[in-house]
Amino acid sequence: MNFLVDKHTMPREKLVELGAEALSDAELLAIFLRVGVRGKSAIELAAEMLTHFGSVSEILKAELHDFSELKGLGLAKYAQLQAASELVKRTINQGFDGQTCFSEPEVVDRFLRANFVCKGHESFAALFLNSKNHLLKFEFLFNGSINSAQVYPRTVAQYCLRYNAAAVIFAHNHPSGDTTPSASDINLTQQLKTTLALIDVKVLDHFVVGHNQTFSMAVNQMI
Repeated sequence: MNFLVDKHTMPREKLVELGAEALSDAELLAIFLRVGVRGKSAIELAAEMLTHFGSVSEILKAELHDFSELKGLGLAKYAQLQAASELVKRTINQGFDGQTCFSEPEVVDRFLRANFVCKGHESFAALFLNSKNHLLKFEFLFNGSINSAQVYPRTVAQYCLRYNAAAVIFAHNHPSGDTTPSASDINLTQQLKTTLALIDVKVLDHFVVGHNQTFSMAVNQMI
């Protein structure tokens, strides 16, 4: 996909005049990049980034090594974009206070999509909840390769005891974007459910996170 841009566009002035929502992805990226490289404006560099990586989300997921493959990109621009992404995530998470009830799949969906947005490799996380399904702690517990993450039920149980959780919701991402649970995902969920029952902790759900969507095993009666 090619992202065509007007090299004479002035994104900052356009943002002030029309609002941020009026800007294209390339124009928004150009504001963070600030400057381009010799023979290429910031907005042209931004368009090249979008063509190379495919989307803003893929840019944010890129490791520094891959990010720096494009001429003009390096540690400084990588840090700027990662910091901006983290600020957005923290702003979203501030909307989930200690009284937010995580018993509704829609609430969990919004929370997880915000927190997994920059994960380019497979990660396994848990929402530790009290008896009223209020969030005690959200934690990424295990990281694996792009294909698999090693999850240890005993370690998960230790975290539950540490946070004095009454219930837990698990989540892991499929970097491919496909949210269909694998057989191993289903087996792992049952293992965790059996282990945590021994310490009186309920497994409420296990979400698979893809590209801008999630799959709830509980909603689909797989737990």
